[in-house]
Amino acid sequence: MIVEKLANSLDIEQYLHRLGVDAGGIVILSAKAKSHLVSIKDLHVGAANILKQDALSIGADLAVPRGTVIAKEPKVDVLLIATTSQLKKLAKKELAQPFGLQSLAKKLAEYAKIEAVKKVEVMGIVNANDDSFFQGSRFVNSDAITKIEEMIASGASIIDIGGVSSAPKTKSVSVAEELARIRPICDVIKAKELYKKVEFSIDSYEPEVIEYALSCGFQTVNDIRGLESDEVCRVCAKYGAKVVIMHMQGRPETMQEKPEYTNVLHEIYTFLQMRVEKAKAFGIEEIYLDVGIGFGKTLEDNLQLIKHLEHFRALGYPLLVGASRKSMIGMIDNSSVEERLGGTLAIHLEAVRHGAAVLRVHDVAEHVQALKVQAHLDAL
Repeated sequence: MIVEKLANSLDIEQYLHRLGVDAGGIVILSAKAKSHLVSIKDLHVGAANILKQDALSIGADLAVPRGTVIAKEPKVDVLLIATTSQLKKLAKKELAQPFGLQSLAKKLAEYAKIEAVKKVEVMGIVNANDDSFFQGSRFVNSDAITKIEEMIASGASIIDIGGVSSAPKTKSVSVAEELARIRPICDVIKAKELYKKVEFSIDSYEPEVIEYALSCGFQTVNDIRGLESDEVCRVCAKYGAKVVIMHMQGRPETMQEKPEYTNVLHEIYTFLQMRVEKAKAFGIEEIYLDVGIGFGKTLEDNLQLIKHLEHFRALGYPLLVGASRKSMIGMIDNSSVEERLGGTLAIHLEAVRHGAAVLRVHDVAEHVQALKVQAHLDAL
């Protein structure tokens, strides 16, 4: 007999398939293999005691503060520890319970439905301006097209083109100037039909700029203002464009001046939820969500968002993460922008581990390679 301790990150479905487990068994056992940690704050103490008993009855558990059983405090913060299978069972049990547990049941059911991301796409960054924070992403006209073709050859699935820097403290430019910067690149993309080789995204929140790009074959709109503008929504709906809804606290000019949240996960989740509803009201169906790493967040905020990224999977849309060479890396090891590739890869691979479906990057080839290696590790 040989006994081996396997990694929790094991692709359990693949492993069970190799063992020869039948299809029905794979579904059941996979649901038992993944553990979930669900934080529940301000829960009625009566609900906590009911949930504790219900969790224990199915093999899950609920961590509660001392004194909960005697209702020492009217509300408590708790931690639910359960497998996917147990989440499904609890969701059904709590539908019949009082003290707000019916609402919790719906949320648990949402978490139980979250599936692993099957494929991670790489979005390459091309900046048609001279003030983006990383000099290596700045290109104009023919140089930009050369870089685009290089990114396509390196394996980029999407290429994101912008004419205005959104780095902290960057001053805004006129719509006319932004359009003048991106127009020549858009024209070549259209003339050479490069949009047939790769998906193009326009990084803008200006309706006029967005419409011009979409008319040239772009398929996606990357809006750092998260569809704040109704006109942007109308243009996106008109062209049937995909949208990236990003969260940002404040504006680039001021966003890093003491950003503050009461609960960063909850507040960003609520924002994205509302903007998804707005997008759908305008007839926009294909949506990516971006928590906005570095856009009005502290280092701690950014790390929390990466670590608990799966929280946002419950919204039901693919997640985009862009931490490429950002200042949070420099805050950790005092590195310059040019020295942050290693830190970028570490953050992005962690993001993928927690559910990211798209990585927005400056270094396409390196990310494609890292993802290939990670995929081989996960397939073991």
